[in-house]
Amino acid sequence: MNDERPSTILERMAKYKVKGLSIAVIENNKIAWAKGYGWADEGEKKPMTTETLFEPGSISKSLNAVGILKLAQDKKVDLYTDINTYLTSWKFPYDSISKGKKITLAQILSHNAGLTVHGFPGHDIKGPIPTVYEVLDGIKPTFTPAVRSEFEPDLKFQYSGGGTTISQVILTDITKQSYDVWMYENVLKPIGMVNSTYAQPPSKDKQKICSSAYNRDGTPIPNKFHVYPEQAAAGLWMTPSDLCNYIIDMQLAYKGIPSKVLNPEMVKLHLTPYNNGPTAMGTFIEDHDGAKYFQHGAGNDGFCGQFYSSLEDGYGVVIFMNTDDGKLLFEVINSVAKAYNWKNFYHEPQRKKAVHVPDSIIKTYEGIYLYDDAWAAIGKKDNEYHFYANQMPVKMYFTSPTCFFNEEFQATKEFVKDNDGIITGYTRTVNDKKYPPAIKVTITDTLKLTKQMVDEIGWYLFENKNYTEAISYFKRGIQLYPEDFNMKINLAHLYLFNNDYKSAIAIYKANQNATISPGKTWEDVLKSDYTYFRDHNYDVKIFDSVFAELKLKKP
Repeated sequence: MNDERPSTILERMAKYKVKGLSIAVIENNKIAWAKGYGWADEGEKKPMTTETLFEPGSISKSLNAVGILKLAQDKKVDLYTDINTYLTSWKFPYDSISKGKKITLAQILSHNAGLTVHGFPGHDIKGPIPTVYEVLDGIKPTFTPAVRSEFEPDLKFQYSGGGTTISQVILTDITKQSYDVWMYENVLKPIGMVNSTYAQPPSKDKQKICSSAYNRDGTPIPNKFHVYPEQAAAGLWMTPSDLCNYIIDMQLAYKGIPSKVLNPEMVKLHLTPYNNGPTAMGTFIEDHDGAKYFQHGAGNDGFCGQFYSSLEDGYGVVIFMNTDDGKLLFEVINSVAKAYNWKNFYHEPQRKKAVHVPDSIIKTYEGIYLYDDAWAAIGKKDNEYHFYANQMPVKMYFTSPTCFFNEEFQATKEFVKDNDGIITGYTRTVNDKKYPPAIKVTITDTLKLTKQMVDEIGWYLFENKNYTEAISYFKRGIQLYPEDFNMKINLAHLYLFNNDYKSAIAIYKANQNATISPGKTWEDVLKSDYTYFRDHNYDVKIFDSVFAELKLKKP
């Protein structure tokens, strides 16, 4: 049932295995209060405080955008000019995919550049750490493929941490300073984020007040936290109170009070949707029945975070946690919105009487569902079925054998069957308004998916040990993108984990001498992936025979 009494923050932290949480609340354009809960490091019994630094991830992009907009304000760059005009230490390799159109900083900051690489896994602080150029070209020891065009710029929104990393290089090429130093002196310090740093890793003195990172099952990340050379996309260490200073500066600037960093023109670009899309240059913009908010979420290995702020009414909240399971974030934000009477924001959690539905019935709902250029899944992990969307696995509450809802999402869903009783999808209803149904995938051979969606779905299935279905998606991905060697090596890995050594080794051998990109061979990718699996607590003994047969030394 989900009709239990309201819980305290500490009780919800225990439910989600969250070790530590830090929060700051804004009211009337001022910090109303801030507090830390739980442990910054459980093993060391180091309590969470309001001074504890977090590395939550993609909120870094919002402050990076402020830095790029300041360069534009100072006439150092033009936001609508080819990025290669400003890149000197590295050049973007245009190809036919971009259809002759040039990529601009405006497109990069608003995720409209058509670029690959959604986000980045971190690197062990004691292991090899790639340079930003190795990241952009997908060269070892980076774990991600090269940042390249996936479709022509300005065609549509597609989130790309890879694109943000290009803006990082532009900033250092223009300023001739290290990224963390320039950003601190020109953005963080003036705006009041004096405790924050883009240094990767932080200095030894800073590390004393850094939170340790934890997996969603509560186990610690090796060596406390991971390192991100992609500083602009994921590398900002900060506190909720520090980030509130940025939010308040933008709130006041939106009202006409001068920002400490940006002029009114640049503030408008930072807080106004680009091409009527979901993003401005550095923030996501939401309209709640006329009440406007700007926000950004974040997630690194062992950390997550979220800020929400009204554009006109002076309130907001920042929450960071030392886990990569972000479900609690939205519960707390919703509670803050209710307590402070945010305009058109609070949604009463769905608390309907739930009924028991046998696993034998839920199993018939298992699968991948497509809707609105997005996807969702119903799957099973740790002996419990879940609904998965927006990178979150959440509990399903059934009100009948075919209807369910989730506390984290507004929509009520009802499964649809054909005349033979086969599940074809589910309807989506929010406040009596019906949205286009989600369609269940039954055949992968005819799917038209982006490379990003193939990767996301394939690795979701992999993490849930649904290897056979994951294999079908990567096989389809290779049909759609035959030149993509990463698809091929992912397929080989999946065969290996699925105990099909013969199929796996055949792919490894067939491509062993292939060059993935300049300076990066198939063997480099294999070793890099092995290191990733090892560092993220996968069983890597299954690779022993692969390295032996290929006559390669394990990294």
